[in-house]
Amino acid sequence: MSELIDSFRSAWQRSFDFEGRSRRPAFWWFTLANFIISLGLILLSGISNIFGWIYSIYALVVLLPTLSLSVRRLRDGGKHWAWMFITLIPVAGTIWFIYLMCQPTAGVLPPGLS
Repeated sequence: MSELIDSFRSAWQRSFDFEGRSRRPAFWWFTLANFIISLGLILLSGISNIFGWIYSIYALVVLLPTLSLSVRRLRDGGKHWAWMFITLIPVAGTIWFIYLMCQPTAGVLPPGLS
């Protein structure tokens, strides 16, 4: 549980940090925490409309930490940040992006990715 909270907190603290690297556990723990919060807010929106508004605001605000963490994770896997655009391809792009996020840490980064 501690690693989940630490990863979530770290992603928010490094929201504007598009440099460096992020390891697989940090990315996936943040993704799990984000999923739990989003699911909770969606379920609560059935009780009160205010939770729907809170979810909408949360979904917009969480974009920046998710984007920066994904860029750092791609860099850690030895890929260029532009691989983010693969998600624009319906279905196959999302599957490929998940595959990229599952890749192990690259030992030495190619030139221009440090």
